Amino acid sequence: MADERIEILKSILLDLHHGANPEEVQEQFNKYFTGVSAIEISLMEHELMNSDTGVTFEDVMSLCNVHANLFKGAVKNVEVADTDHLGHPVQIFKQENLALRAALLRIRRLLDTYAQTDDAEMKTELEKGLMRQLDLVGQFDIHYQRKEELMFPIMEKYGHDSPPKVMWGVDDQIRELFCEAKTAAEDLSNLGIEQARATFENFAAEFEAMIFKEESILLMILLESFTQDDWLKIAEESDAYGYAIIKPAEKWMPARQSFTEAEKETAEKTGSEAAASDELVSDGTIQQIIETPDGQVTISFKPKKKKAENNFDRQTQQSFGHGYLSVEEANLILNHLPMEITFVNKEDIFQYYNDSVPADEMIFKRTPSQVGRNVELCHPPKFLDKVRRIFKALREGERDKFEMWFKSESRGKFVHVTYAAVRDEAGEFQGVLEYVQDIQPFRDIEEDFYRGVD
Repeated sequence: MADERIEILKSILLDLHHGANPEEVQEQFNKYFTGVSAIEISLMEHELMNSDTGVTFEDVMSLCNVHANLFKGAVKNVEVADTDHLGHPVQIFKQENLALRAALLRIRRLLDTYAQTDDAEMKTELEKGLMRQLDLVGQFDIHYQRKEELMFPIMEKYGHDSPPKVMWGVDDQIRELFCEAKTAAEDLSNLGIEQARATFENFAAEFEAMIFKEESILLMILLESFTQDDWLKIAEESDAYGYAIIKPAEKWMPARQSFTEAEKETAEKTGSEAAASDELVSDGTIQQIIETPDGQVTISFKPKKKKAENNFDRQTQQSFGHGYLSVEEANLILNHLPMEITFVNKEDIFQYYNDSVPADEMIFKRTPSQVGRNVELCHPPKFLDKVRRIFKALREGERDKFEMWFKSESRGKFVHVTYAAVRDEAGEFQGVLEYVQDIQPFRDIEEDFYRGVD
């Protein structure tokens, strides 16, 4: 039945992609669905983008708002314990959206007041207030980064690969619209209020539509799919990216009880009323007879084999290049290099990054949840073509490395990035090493000679 519903959804969406009237499609949708789960929407998008329908990622992205309007009011809510806690990632996500919405309203009021006044001095103050509010709204990029870098990897782990691709693509479009709105606001006195307001509303319309998609579709998928451990991982890694406008009022620490503790508690409560005896039957099967006030309960099971303990010694010296190092020493050396290092193996899997600086000071943010992902999923869709071309050239030996650099005014850094092919002694490609460093301190050097010792 679930497969049938997804096929109907796919058929309805295909009608939209082929130019059907949205109102007629809405009637068709309402005929079959009184409610639809966010998981069904995710599976439907996956089917559309991975079948022979001819519908591409770009097609789905271009009709993202039409899809959202179709499902508006029909997506089933999901209730999960603790999500109303002030420190839970879901609650923080929603509170950020509330704060961002409030900033949008303040901007609209400022623009309305600006349009109604002829006082030059007042207009100057309104322009300052407008820029302050736009700076606040600009923090949505932090909100998006946490979504893209912390939530999307876990979604992909559960097979929900299509919604992240589509949403990340739309996120980038919203970022571009915001840049246009801010540029127009900075030149408000020359452009005029109507053009500045129109540019802002273009951004705001897409931005508010994304808030709906986040809270009505994305979060519902996450709540249906994620475990408490997944949410804990997001909570632990969120500080590295920061928060938009608001900060968590409390730290979320869910009550956890291990299975063995639960067993102990049960035994203490029931005492001799629930005694158990074990007997080895055959093939490693254990038969357990449990005595209860109502009689005996017999269960049979095979215990899981314990994993062999890892006796690897991180302190033991090993032959390492032209000398000897322990694993611990090698790790310390990598973490003390004055650059951020990332290694992607020959299977295009993000395998390693070092800890040269605290997570919140990284130029390119890296978190444990990214390790194990395909490198393509670690980049915004708009950069995928460039990433593929770089890796292809390095893999096939057309180039040994690529270098690029850019100046970051906001950080006061001049960032230099290198992508280098890693090859073994036989010349076989083993992966790509990325190293990133701030070279502004070197650019600031004026003396020709300095020994560093007084």
